[in-house]
Amino acid sequence: MIFLKKKESSRELDELKRQIEISKMAITSAQNQFEHVVDPTLIDCYIYELNAAQLRYQYLLRNLKSCEH
Repeated sequence: MIFLKKKESSRELDELKRQIEISKMAITSAQNQFEHVVDPTLIDCYIYELNAAQLRYQYLLRNLKSCEH
């Protein structure tokens, strides 16, 4: 039973780390898109996208830190 909990916990940590990497890529993508647009509507769009990706990244990092302790 303890082995299963450790294995499940390990899977959860791996998934959390994977989601953090995906969030980093989303932040980079939004930054790159923002730097190359000139239309005001798209500028707003990428600002919101970047903010959302950064908030998700922060959330995932907090979860990772709480799981590791």
